Amino acid sequence: MMNKAVLNEQEVTKQNIIQLLAQLTHVYQTTRNERKEIIMTFPPEDEEFSLLEEIELLTVNIRGYASQVQATGQINHKSQAIEQLQSVRVLNVPQIANFYFSNNDQYEQMKSYIRILDYLRLLLLEYLQSQ
Repeated sequence: MMNKAVLNEQEVTKQNIIQLLAQLTHVYQTTRNERKEIIMTFPPEDEEFSLLEEIELLTVNIRGYASQVQATGQINHKSQAIEQLQSVRVLNVPQIANFYFSNNDQYEQMKSYIRILDYLRLLLLEYLQSQ
């Protein structure tokens, strides 16, 4: 039987996930100009996906899980979700890490978006592992 403290902690984590999801959406909208510039400045070279496509792929997965938590408080195929969230560390994607760490004082909105995305991934992991 789960004690009250664990349930409260889960509820707080769930609320944080919902807030971050909203924040992610908001910040994404503010990155519009930066995204246009990034498309021009960072064309895909030998990579299968461009920098923005890599970010988009991560976003789809992480947002999808966060939306499920928001809607139902749980995620289908939990162990699969945990495995995926553990393996998709945002800054482990070479293009994203390279972009994030090499453009000092540029693209701050996009970098903020990347940070929120990774934090949301970590919160989802925490939430799922505490269930």
